Amino acid sequence: MLIAKSLLLFALAAVAEIGGAWLVWQGVREHKGWIWIGAGVIALGLYGFVATLQPDANFGRILAAYGGVFVAGSLAWGMVADGFRPDRYDIAGALICLVGVAVIMYAPRASV
Repeated sequence: MLIAKSLLLFALAAVAEIGGAWLVWQGVREHKGWIWIGAGVIALGLYGFVATLQPDANFGRILAAYGGVFVAGSLAWGMVADGFRPDRYDIAGALICLVGVAVIMYAPRASV
């Protein structure tokens, strides 16, 4: 159950951070204006909050693992939102990152 909760929180964090960054990008680079930028800033703030809800209490571990989620999620977001077509190296890199997430977050550890 903790792994399912953790995975859900990683997905929510990805939507908030990647979505927030995309909204800022749209506001600035695509000239959609301050409302888009403001919505992006709010979403980025929500990302910071969602990350604190992870069951593991180690900031460094959570953010390191989330980095791998961000890599894969960014490629997926680009596919859905912008029609980006990842090549085999993008996909291989994202899969490597997700394996890293699994090792960092869910490998068995001895209790200390």
